[in-house]
Order: sequence, then C-alpha cells, then structure tokens
Amino acid sequence: MSSSDIFIGETIGTAVLILLGGGVCAAVTLKASKARNAGWLAIAFGWGFAVMTAVYISAPLSGAHLNPAVTLALAIKDGGWDNVPIYWAGQLLGAMIGATLVWVAYYGQFQAHLTDKEIVGEPTAKSVEAEEKGAGPVLGIFSTGPEVRNVVQNLATEIIGTIVLILAILTQGLNANGNGLGTLGALITAFVVVSIGLSLGGPTGYAINPARDLGPRIVHALLPLPNKGGSDWSYAWIPVVGPLIGGAIAAGIYNLAFA
Repeated sequence: MSSSDIFIGETIGTAVLILLGGGVCAAVTLKASKARNAGWLAIAFGWGFAVMTAVYISAPLSGAHLNPAVTLALAIKDGGWDNVPIYWAGQLLGAMIGATLVWVAYYGQFQAHLTDKEIVGEPTAKSVEAEEKGAGPVLGIFSTGPEVRNVVQNLATEIIGTIVLILAILTQGLNANGNGLGTLGALITAFVVVSIGLSLGGPTGYAINPARDLGPRIVHALLPLPNKGGSDWSYAWIPVVGPLIGGAIAAGIYNLAFA
C-alpha cells in the first residue's frame, strides 16, 4: 500500500465510521429526530454496523485500521512503524470530517434541540455538574464521557475495552497479509464492538478509539452550536491515552501467547 492509499483510505473510512456512529448518537439524542430515545441498544448496534461499513469501504486501500490503537498494536506486533503517522493523520482528519457531516445531516435537529426551552430548561443536579465540568447538552453526540468521574476507573475501563477489541482483531480479524481487517474480519469486529458497547460501554461510553473521540471533540469545540456548553477537555485525555495503552497491552499479550 502506498502512503497516499493509506491516507485516503483511512480518511474516508474513519469519516464513514464517525458519520454513522455519531449519526446514531444524534438520532437517539436530538429533539425532532424520529429515533429519539431509542436507547443504548440502538447506539451499540449502530456503532457496530458503522464499523462494518467503514471497514468494507476502506479495506482495499488501507487495510481499514480506522483506529490509532489498532495501528499501534499492529506496529508492535510486526515491528513496522514507518506508516504509523500516516495512518494516525488520516484517522484524525476522517473523524473530524465525519463529525462535521453529522452536524450537516442533523442541522435542523441541532438547532431545535439547543434553542428549545424544554431541552435547555431548568438545570438539574446532573446538568449543573456537567456544566461545571464543561460538558454541553450535545457533547455526547460527538465524544464520550463518564457517568461517574473517577480517573483510575475511567482509564481502566477504556484500557480493558480496547484490549478486548484489539485481541479480537489480532486473533480473528486480520486479512491474509496481517496488515488490516479483511472481509470476515469486518463482520467479526462489528459484533465485537457491539459486545463491548453492551457489556463495557456503560461507564464511559466506550471510546476504544482515540481518533473517534478526539476528532469529533475538536469539531464540537469549533462548530457554531447555540448553547452547546464546553467540550470537557479535562476528560479528553482519557479516551486517547486509555485506548493506546490498551492497544499496546493487547499486542504484548498477542506476541506472548499467540505469536
């Protein structure tokens, strides 16, 4: 794979991932959306199918890493570091593009949600706490956040979830060349993501992907959304560092136990 193929593939694939994954969060959250209040099950399956779709689209070009933790794990596994910055750059750019497209697709719903007194309304204890932490009422569409703020637990949750994801990819999901996800790997990984969401997503919203959280969080900070609140930058390092640590640990486990 050429550097340009990798960058283009990761940009397009990660954009599709965030468009569909962030899209299901918007559909469930925003006022005037037909899927409003569809619940966590819809979100978990929406993200799983988002992964599957993005992998099928980008695999021929880049191997469909779509996640800096996957790229890091494969570099540790195989010792190939040359293309890591290219993968990461494409993933971050794609995540920002995907988040922007979610805003475009749900523009009317964002406006209705953030300007309606029923939504903004009287502050509750949880909304006051969220505002004190800098989290606006639609930040969860763009990025993740904990239900209980505990740095050690939140970091551990992201590490554990990412270890499960990366081990599943390394043991079952790679293509014949071992440089990315293959056709069957896309389906396996999609269901693994659903499983992680249902089983481990409750505490933090299961970022398990640094680009998935950081790129859309940057977009949230930049978009002209009314009454959007802050972007919760004090928490933002956890869904970046946690998955990277999890990816490195998973690669180490793989090299010790399976290689």
